[in-house]
Amino acid sequence: MTETIARHLAYRPPFAWQHLLDYLARRAIAGVEAVSGNAYYRSVEIEGHRGWLQVEHLAEKNSLLVTLPTTLTPVLMSVLARLCKLFDLDANPLVIAEQLSSDPRLATLIAANPGLRVPGAWDGFELAVRAVLGQQVSVRGASTLAARLAQAFGEPSASPHEAILRLSPGAKALAAATPEKIASIGLPLKRAATLHALARAVAAGEVRLHAGADAKATIDKLKAIPGIGDWTAQYIVMRALRWPDAFPAGDLGLRKALAEGAPMREAQLLQLAEKWRPWRAYAAVYLWASLSAT
Repeated sequence: MTETIARHLAYRPPFAWQHLLDYLARRAIAGVEAVSGNAYYRSVEIEGHRGWLQVEHLAEKNSLLVTLPTTLTPVLMSVLARLCKLFDLDANPLVIAEQLSSDPRLATLIAANPGLRVPGAWDGFELAVRAVLGQQVSVRGASTLAARLAQAFGEPSASPHEAILRLSPGAKALAAATPEKIASIGLPLKRAATLHALARAVAAGEVRLHAGADAKATIDKLKAIPGIGDWTAQYIVMRALRWPDAFPAGDLGLRKALAEGAPMREAQLLQLAEKWRPWRAYAAVYLWASLSAT
């Protein structure tokens, strides 16, 4: 029987846990991640230590309960720090809401659904790969491709949970493959070449996809990779780098959310979003949530 330890991670309420959990569930990589009931599960490898995580919400304690095997004890602090980023636990929702609610259009959305978080990422490269896979396909289609990629290039990982028995492939694994081999999962060769170039850049340390990295410089480096445009770059720094002012203004959903009729022009949306700084990423989450609600 696997020996485990448990830790609590506190947050500032309100916290829209179910919205965040649903978001992660729709994008879960089969074999690597899973959502069941009130909990999020995933396999992990960090600093050479492998294991798995279970994260549950304890609403009455304003905290998340993290259960993990003792094999991850040597990297416990790193694990908890990553989970804080994944679930956006450092956010101060009242401060963010006060700023964004100065715009009546957002005030209504915030009042209806307080405490939305910007979903983060356990691993920046994994998130970036998922963003590229999601170009021009549905969320479900991108999840299918991500699962195939993990099956083809990820390594097995022991876990008591049958749904998470594989690791997500790292940058070195994809950099060592050829674009043709990556494309064999069902990708157009150009998109496979984009993943390969991304993997090589990350493996070489030319692109850093972790919280605290320079967001604007990272956007420029990502956009220099053929096949990655501004929308993808903004989305990556929003979630992987935790940049609260990231804003993929070219997103059709965002352009539709505040429009009455035809989608708003990107330049018009960017001008409108100036008043939402430095919390434009949170504004985007509220606008996307309003589309889901309707």
